[in-house]
Amino acid sequence: MPTPTTAAVARVGEDTFHWERVVLDDPRADEVLVRLVATGLCHTDLSVLAGRLPTPLPAVLGHEGAGTVEAVGTDVVGIAPGDKVVLSFNSCGQCAHCRTGAPTRCSTYFPSNFGAARADGSTSIHTEDGAPLGGLFFGQSSMARHALVSAQCVVRVDAADDEELARLAPIGCGIQTGAGAILNVLQPGPGDSVVVFGAGAVGLSAVMAARLSGAAEIVVADLVPSRLTLATELGATHTIDSGNEDLGRRLSELSGGTGFNHVVETTGVPALLELAASAITTYGTVAVIGAPAAGSRASFDINSLIDGRTIRGVAEGSSDRITFIPALVRLARQGRLPYEKFVRFYAPDQLDQAVADARSGHTIKPVIRFGDGQDFRNSQKGASA
Repeated sequence: MPTPTTAAVARVGEDTFHWERVVLDDPRADEVLVRLVATGLCHTDLSVLAGRLPTPLPAVLGHEGAGTVEAVGTDVVGIAPGDKVVLSFNSCGQCAHCRTGAPTRCSTYFPSNFGAARADGSTSIHTEDGAPLGGLFFGQSSMARHALVSAQCVVRVDAADDEELARLAPIGCGIQTGAGAILNVLQPGPGDSVVVFGAGAVGLSAVMAARLSGAAEIVVADLVPSRLTLATELGATHTIDSGNEDLGRRLSELSGGTGFNHVVETTGVPALLELAASAITTYGTVAVIGAPAAGSRASFDINSLIDGRTIRGVAEGSSDRITFIPALVRLARQGRLPYEKFVRFYAPDQLDQAVADARSGHTIKPVIRFGDGQDFRNSQKGASA
């Protein structure tokens, strides 16, 4: 039986999301119905809303969900009603990469995550009057009270209650992406140097992971002094206020002119990617995470790459979410991944404020916390759950 619920809908030309009553399909054989307790607000969601990424609108976004399973499709194994789960990215589950623990290399990664539709083009969400809405964004569309999700997105976790489960929501994307770039891709060795461009949720997660590695130097650059202070608290050995300091010159000074072993570029600013490419040493690597507007270009000195320098893209930390997310949960419980220092919870009726705070940088990681019996209201469009 279809599930009526409330979701935050993104529409063309709007500068924020609006809570609306929607209807979810019954789960197909490979889908799972989840009651959300929380979902993180990511800059990718805001980029889609702004038209900088190709996801078609109107759609329900959100891709850092956590909640409890209510129903499963007939082909779903290992997940059952009542399970507490974190939702992560989508993939086909069938190709050689998916079968060998490398789902971020799936050939369907982009359509499966940004297409806001099933593989057959159908949508899982409709308005109350039957109009289609994009769904299954990153396989989940979790900016909603309930979500119909791809079984590939679902990671079962051990959480004592809804409060603990809500705290795990950001692990599904932002935390996983930054930490995975370090632990899965760059893998700094003893004495290595790491530079992180951008002290947002992804960048700070990279800092925390670098502190867990053998890296001797962890340099963080950002425009916001308060973020640099937090970066130091989380493990940075040096910080650069790039709004008031010459970033290229400071990097050269800190490396003694020889360059760094690893750079994590999270900002999506092409000029910073070009700088990163010039800041690595021989056999150094730039991990490209930040996504600029479609069609953006960056230029490199090709000869500088011939002696082993590498520039490589990283999606979702190049992780096998089924094994990596539980590992991150354990690290967080041990106090070794204290991402709660940059998380702030918002009620559903504070969604506009969460969007504004994310855009301004006032809050590094906003998380919308759902609760039983809450009202969902918006100054322009409103509906009660």
